[in-house]
Amino acid sequence: MNLSEFRPIGRNSDKSLNLAFSFFFVFFTIPISVFPFLAYNDFMDFMIVFQIVVLICSAVIHEVSHGYVAQALGDKTAEEAGRLTLNPLKHLDLYGSFLLPLILYYVSQGTFVFGWAKPVPYNPYNLKDPKKGGALIAAAGPASNFLLAIVFAVAIRLFGGMAFFTSVLPLFAAVIFINLLLGIFNLVPIPPLDGSKILFGFLPRSAERFEHMISRYGMVILIFFIFFGWNFIFPVVYFLFRLLAGI
Repeated sequence: MNLSEFRPIGRNSDKSLNLAFSFFFVFFTIPISVFPFLAYNDFMDFMIVFQIVVLICSAVIHEVSHGYVAQALGDKTAEEAGRLTLNPLKHLDLYGSFLLPLILYYVSQGTFVFGWAKPVPYNPYNLKDPKKGGALIAAAGPASNFLLAIVFAVAIRLFGGMAFFTSVLPLFAAVIFINLLLGIFNLVPIPPLDGSKILFGFLPRSAERFEHMISRYGMVILIFFIFFGWNFIFPVVYFLFRLLAGI
């Protein structure tokens, strides 16, 4: 792989990076500063807002990871579309970033939010091996979520017993839980989720008819799964959460 072939992130890479890192810096420092002083009712409202922001940021990192792996494999579609940026505004999706989180918020009476960002595009015909390459690109998204969960879990393991960390521990726990949820959910092998692309990448050519059939009805199956399949997802998420964070 020739690293000299890589271009900067977008046309205004320095400006985009500064904006993105400023956003993430504010996102973490302001909540950590004000969190210990909140009353109970304010705490509950704050946690809902915090979870939505974490969800958006984690989904953005998830999608950008797809684009970076695609670029590493020879496809520059995401870069040319201006999607290799951490700027959330470039990745927000009307349904996945706004409508679904609001619906789940009201259906769950304020106890649960979930959603996704706009998928980062890639052209499989630019890949040396479209099937295997597509599987690697798909796997990059959940892998980024698991990596984020591990980083914050390590912080809890290292500092969880210290007095200064106790007040912000719920914030770190929320980041871990949401990223595990995103990672596990996206590994479900239902099109258009990443899990289906990973599965299809390793199926033999003789299974193409099955791929086309399940892809045709994938969105309908996914809608049902979103509302009725959480009993299968949550036990796995809780197990991994306890395993990583130890709480």
